[in-house]
Amino acid sequence: MDQRAWPEEIYRKASINNLILLSFWSLGSDKKISFERLLEQCFHLFPKKFSFSDYKKWPDSRKLDRPLRNLRAQKLVKYRVEENKAQTFFLSQSGKKKAAEIMNLFRQRKLILK
Repeated sequence: MDQRAWPEEIYRKASINNLILLSFWSLGSDKKISFERLLEQCFHLFPKKFSFSDYKKWPDSRKLDRPLRNLRAQKLVKYRVEENKAQTFFLSQSGKKKAAEIMNLFRQRKLILK
C-alpha cells in the first residue's frame, strides 16, 4: 500500500476503529506491532484524526488506546506480551478480513475522487 497520508475527504467520516484496522493492514496484516509503531502509522496515514486538538503536529495516544481495547474486545485485534514484557498487537483472522474490506472501500473512494 502507498504509505502517504490519505486525503482527509476520504477518511473524515470513517470510524476511528476502521482507521486503526487500516493502519494495521498497511503495516502488514501478519506482523506483530508495538503500540508506539501503530500510533505512528495511524498519525502518519490519518493525521487529522490522530492528532492533539490543540497541537496538530503531534499524535495523541489517547485516540488509539481506548479504541484499540474495543477492537480487542470485538476480537478483531489480539495482543501478546513478549519476552521483554513489551506488548505487541496483531490482527486476528476476522480482523484481517474486516481490514481488507475497509481497504477496498477506501481504494474505491480514492478512485472516485480522482
